[in-house]
Amino acid sequence: EVTLVESGGDSVQAGGSLRLSCKVSGFVLCMGWFRQAPGKAREGVAAIGEQGKTYADSVKGRFTISKDSDSNTLFLQMDDLKREDTATYYCAADSRLGPCVYYDQPGFKHWGQGTQVTVSA
Repeated sequence: EVTLVESGGDSVQAGGSLRLSCKVSGFVLCMGWFRQAPGKAREGVAAIGEQGKTYADSVKGRFTISKDSDSNTLFLQMDDLKREDTATYYCAADSRLGPCVYYDQPGFKHWGQGTQVTVSA
């Protein structure tokens, strides 16, 4: 089985930065970050796989997804945060071999519990 545990969520002022972490137990080839704001649908943020990284247009240039294989940890570096970034952030993963993109939510079989990010103006 695969287990994911997010951490790093916090309250921050607009323009600030946060780094989210996701500790992974088990073997995965595709990992991603998703978020859900109150009253809105869950949306893909970023993904990283064997072929590279993909980002949603709303975070492109501000967020960076990365991973540390030694510690089996996924990261999301968030810079220049905006009020609209406020949401519960979830990490997700899958062990499949194939395309790994931020918008393919059904492709991610394993999910973390979420961590809250609040950006105040």
